[in-house]
Amino acid sequence: MRRRTHFRMTRSGRGWKLWSVALCLAWLATAISAAQSGPSPAGQISSSAVVLDRVVALVNSRIILQSEVEDEIRLSVLEANEGGENLTPQVALEHLISRALIEQQIQQEASGSAEPAPSEVAARLNELRRELPACVQADCTSDAGWRAFLASHGLTAERVEAYLRYRLQILNLIEQRFRQGIQISPEEIETYYRQVLLPQYASGQTPPALDRVTGRISEILLEQQVNALLDDWLKSLREQGDVEVLDPALDSASGNEKGEAK
Repeated sequence: MRRRTHFRMTRSGRGWKLWSVALCLAWLATAISAAQSGPSPAGQISSSAVVLDRVVALVNSRIILQSEVEDEIRLSVLEANEGGENLTPQVALEHLISRALIEQQIQQEASGSAEPAPSEVAARLNELRRELPACVQADCTSDAGWRAFLASHGLTAERVEAYLRYRLQILNLIEQRFRQGIQISPEEIETYYRQVLLPQYASGQTPPALDRVTGRISEILLEQQVNALLDDWLKSLREQGDVEVLDPALDSASGNEKGEAK
């Protein structure tokens, strides 16, 4: 796998594609700025062009934008084990790179069986609104509380639903590949419930009963169990493909690689 951290546009056709994308974004930003400000006096060039977005990474043929990194950070509030507070842009980009590799694998395998049913997405959304610690504090079970929670984190109901659907698809694929032979015991579920989940609820708040969150806890523990297998699989996907981080500030490996190709 080659992991580059600087723009090297002359080495591949994809470099020229990125350059074309950058030019298009710059042109579009200038056009929008001109349309909003009206015609400029003859001979006067506007210097107030707005940067709409920028490319920060390339995973094979998949472009990852800065706006996607920011979106990933906002969405992390939906994960009880992250809370949206400690997710750095570097970690967010690593999440997006991993998902892009898995998504490409799904497309290659035409794995339609990994697609979650609408009822599964709806059930996960209802569970999130009831049980997520951040949602309990915001009273997400009420429509007003849910709207306020979404607005405070820069999210929309449609974006959350799409995220949950995509995440369930990824989890279904992981389960199909790695779950065989892995068993989550009731003792492990209860330990997680008492030692990890309960401390997340503030004093005076009523946490959900164990039987109501058993499925979600089992899912979390399953993810933890298959991490080693998943890491090996992702490593293999990376070696087979080409991951380029174009923004050195977002490259979590740049400190070790110093921008050199692996």
